[in-house]
Amino acid sequence: MNENQTPQSNDQLDPHADLMKSVEADLSKKQKLIKEIKSIAIIIVAVLTFRSMFFEPFRIPSGSMIPTLMIGDFILVNKFAYGLKVPFTDMVFGETSFNPIYIAGKSEPKRGDVIVFKYPKDLSVNYIKRVVGLPGDTLEIRNKVVYINDKPIEPKEFDGKDIMSDMDDKFKGYNLKFYHVKTGDVEHVIQQDNDNYYKVDYDKVTIPKDSYFVMGDNRDFSYDARYWGFVTHEQIKGKAMFVWFSLIFPFGENPAKFRPWRIGTPIN
Repeated sequence: MNENQTPQSNDQLDPHADLMKSVEADLSKKQKLIKEIKSIAIIIVAVLTFRSMFFEPFRIPSGSMIPTLMIGDFILVNKFAYGLKVPFTDMVFGETSFNPIYIAGKSEPKRGDVIVFKYPKDLSVNYIKRVVGLPGDTLEIRNKVVYINDKPIEPKEFDGKDIMSDMDDKFKGYNLKFYHVKTGDVEHVIQQDNDNYYKVDYDKVTIPKDSYFVMGDNRDFSYDARYWGFVTHEQIKGKAMFVWFSLIFPFGENPAKFRPWRIGTPIN
């Protein structure tokens, strides 16, 4: 070899070296991509499992629970309030709905709880109402007053001017009356349309085992158990806890409205 000649590297001697480098780089990129996809998949599964077992957010689309819940409220629901469930066992796929499998702590809702549940007539749809009647109770309604085991839930009227100032526009034209009531141990507010005489009475019924009678706090604007019957324990998804955001989007029948003062409001 000439003293002035530079020795050739192995890469220069091997005609396949560049190809091997390219293959190794591609493999490294693929491995990195696979690793990232696995990480994202683990995060997604963890989030979905958390939602299925512990807490899940819901948005209130209607006014059936006014004044407790307003249209556009975003709420957090405790999914293990009535028992810890195996993840995804209460899922709905198309027209097929599965009943939850409980790991531990299965318990009954209390009178006055605000619950989210699968609407019995279409299990793919979620509803939110207040538990009024428990299994074994007799329930009837006379002149809009609810009687549980022949004892009335006495409504006490008060001036709802402050509630009216925050009322969704679609309800402001009605002759609304506001009442303090105590359902079980829960003190809350209901509203009624003083001009509505459609659902004044409800014949006495005995609530079946493992079933619940639920009603909306906006009594004359709530499609609830008075119309379609009872909710079973298996249909209950969880207990509503608090409002974490409140916003009506600017498309729909209601104008845009942001209610920052409702953020953090507990649901009683």
